[in-house]
Amino acid sequence: MKALRAGWRLAHSLAVALAGWATIVFLFPRMSPAQRQERVQSWARRMLRALGIRLELRGAPPAAGPLLLVANHISWLDILVMHAARHCRFVSKSDVKSWPLIGTLATGGGTLYIERESRRDAMRVVHHMADSLRSGEILAVFPEGTTSDGVSLLPFHANLIQAAISAGAPVQPVALSFVDAASGATSLAPCYVGDDTLVGSVWRTLSGPPIAAVVSYGEPEHCAGRDRRTWASDLRGAVQALRQA
Repeated sequence: MKALRAGWRLAHSLAVALAGWATIVFLFPRMSPAQRQERVQSWARRMLRALGIRLELRGAPPAAGPLLLVANHISWLDILVMHAARHCRFVSKSDVKSWPLIGTLATGGGTLYIERESRRDAMRVVHHMADSLRSGEILAVFPEGTTSDGVSLLPFHANLIQAAISAGAPVQPVALSFVDAASGATSLAPCYVGDDTLVGSVWRTLSGPPIAAVVSYGEPEHCAGRDRRTWASDLRGAVQALRQA
């Protein structure tokens, strides 16, 4: 039964992915930014359904920018889940851009790419983020810098928070979690950390029982004179509180 369930979900999700790729390649050039955003959010919700994942929202998703979302990072599913909850532009490592199919989908979703090993490139991305915020966009980052186990929370890196300070934009904390759809117990199936492989994480997600992705939104806040490191630490506390609520 697990193999049959995984096979069906895999086939369904590949069909949705290919449809998204075709939309980006052939339709996006003729669409307005607002139409693209609506398509991305709608596609992300279809993909979650194909994977057997229910979306559950807590709190109020942002209605409009400028705004920087900061969230904990658990899984390869996180970007998909946040797009399904509310379209936003992500900052991601540059090698994602060259991944087959996924790179096209990520670029179509408005991803900003960063060379993580380059301090100079990080500054370029911060300036680009600040410009995007000044133009009224909603951006999203994972300040942990890597995935955690979904139970603990890593320290938040402060570099990208500087973009919100430079633009005078608010930041909204967001907590992500995955739970068993039937019992509500924490699900580790989508985790992608430590010795986990991407293939193993995908297989656990596809072959396991239905999962709910929970997105909890906190209240937007301004820096109020805090430097980026202090603000990053406070935002980590806010995300932690949302996870424990």
